[in-house]
Amino acid sequence: MSTARASLPEVVAGGPADLDEVMATMHAAFDPCFGEAWTRGQCAGILGLSGVWLLLARVDGRAAGFALARMVLDEAELLLLAVAPAERRAGVGRLMLDAVAEGARIRGATRLHLEMREGNPAYFLYSAAGFIEIGRRSRYYRGKDGRIFDAITLSCPLDVETINAS
Repeated sequence: MSTARASLPEVVAGGPADLDEVMATMHAAFDPCFGEAWTRGQCAGILGLSGVWLLLARVDGRAAGFALARMVLDEAELLLLAVAPAERRAGVGRLMLDAVAEGARIRGATRLHLEMREGNPAYFLYSAAGFIEIGRRSRYYRGKDGRIFDAITLSCPLDVETINAS
């Protein structure tokens, strides 16, 4: 649970210069036993591609979370969303999800997709935002200890009534 704050979370656009902050948040947020975290090289490589954007959440000037997304034709994909453990259950994840959805809408997307590990508690955040399961990838994630987990593919239409309903 988050401690008292002097200010509300702020969402700002990020870029390659923010990779240190992104990686620190990712390593704190993703347990290596699930195999969900990306490497610095993967993050740096995708940031240079067309249609990709990075958002950072900051609370009182410190990293609270980030989201990485991309646009392809008229659909968007949330590639990563991470919230620093000290900021969980305080609305940062929902704030980031809403900011990605708005960014996707502005770019012309009609749907937002994501994949997540089966059993990830973030499922409840996505479900509350209007995402539904549309598919699975068997044995997609491989944890550091060799355990294997399925991925769930979720999708949500980007109409104002759906993802912004709280």
